[in-house]
Amino acid sequence: MDVVFCGTPQFAVPTLQALVNAGFRVRLVVTQPDRPSGRGMELAAPPVKQLAQQLGIEVTQPDKIKNNAEFRARLEEIKPEAIVVVGYGRIIPQWMIDLPPLGNINLHGSLLPKYRGAAPVQWAIAMGETVTGVTTMRIDAGLDTGDILLQRELPIVPEDTAITLAPRLAEIGAKLMLETLPGLKAGTITPRKQDNAQASLAPILKKEDGLMDFQGSARKIWNRLRGFQPWPGAYTTFRGKNLNVWAAQPVEESGVGSQESAVAPGELSVDKDRLFVGCGERTALELLIVQPEGKKRMAARDFVHGYHPKTGEQLGTEKHRDTEAQR
Repeated sequence: MDVVFCGTPQFAVPTLQALVNAGFRVRLVVTQPDRPSGRGMELAAPPVKQLAQQLGIEVTQPDKIKNNAEFRARLEEIKPEAIVVVGYGRIIPQWMIDLPPLGNINLHGSLLPKYRGAAPVQWAIAMGETVTGVTTMRIDAGLDTGDILLQRELPIVPEDTAITLAPRLAEIGAKLMLETLPGLKAGTITPRKQDNAQASLAPILKKEDGLMDFQGSARKIWNRLRGFQPWPGAYTTFRGKNLNVWAAQPVEESGVGSQESAVAPGELSVDKDRLFVGCGERTALELLIVQPEGKKRMAARDFVHGYHPKTGEQLGTEKHRDTEAQR
């Protein structure tokens, strides 16, 4: 089967590799332009481009695709049976949707219609889901609204962050794509409409999504911290300076944050080498790894010994400042 592959991030790499390994003829890889990256802000190729070059596949990186006559002519020349789209990052125009007989087949990192949008893996964790999965879908003109082809579930374990969950989803998604394309060609897959009433959104993440709101429950804050890795992470302020929180855990047992001795939201409680912060609903969060402004990440015990926080001090009472420089 002749296919064109559109993808950009690491999440798309396993699917491209699986297609090649399975004998699909990937005639062209379409990916985003190289972007500045790292401290030196040097141009870096997207992960999909790097793999395509290793595999000797032609790569194109158009700035725009909707009204790109040269790009359209190249795809019409290839006449792919299907266009595979995984995290490409561009809206697929109607002429491209109409081009291949089997359609534009998207791998999406959620169980649609849940978590339509740019950040499904992150938002599934942030919203406290214990099960997520991947969906292959035939792209239409809407935002992740096309007909569902196949789906696979995957549990979210308490230790998961977006960093650990995304590679597992990418791997099962690659296998699902290898089932989807032959199934479509053979006519053994029956596309089904999405139930829009069950839809939820997973919008692109913003810096402010990482701001810790201690009025929420400890579990809600913990879920967001896990979901929003590596960016925007979770951050607050301590003594007027930014404080990133990289690892924490909700306190379930009686004691700190319990009904008997609740700590006010945002209030610190220091117990020897351990550091807790009060949250909403009379809960508390134990901080495990933190990063003061301008410093490296450190264990909570090192923070306690180095900064000597006092029980009763507040987090998040000062105006938050941008912390891009330390990321």
